[in-house]
Amino acid sequence: MKNLLIILLLLAASAVHAQQYSIGWYKIAGGGGTSTNGQYSVSGTIGQPDAGMAMSGGSFSVSGGFWSLISVVQTVGAPTLLISHFGNTVTVYWQDVAGWSLQQNNNLASPSNWSASGGVLNSNGTNYLNVISPTGNLFFRLQHP
Repeated sequence: MKNLLIILLLLAASAVHAQQYSIGWYKIAGGGGTSTNGQYSVSGTIGQPDAGMAMSGGSFSVSGGFWSLISVVQTVGAPTLLISHFGNTVTVYWQDVAGWSLQQNNNLASPSNWSASGGVLNSNGTNYLNVISPTGNLFFRLQHP
């Protein structure tokens, strides 16, 4: 009987100290991107940024989600280069300012790959290029001769 009482006391004591353990749901949403200086650049991603509306301030904006296949490289002093996506079409556009032309590159590690973009149209003071069903990487910049 004494042993049974000890066992019951031990079971009761362990039940009092029993805890529910759980791991809360967390995410890393630090984002990523490319940082450049001169001839060097580095790209990276930490986790998956939240997908949603673009955050913007001044002439800069950041969009959450997976890395896009098309990216804009802003040239200092150039008109703001913008990009939008609808369905399977990506549109690169900017204010029509004399002397600026659109160039594209599929590999930023090769600076000699920049070439003139064909098919640029103009409507109401805005230049634009539609890229339908893009594949691979494409980077755009405005160049002033």
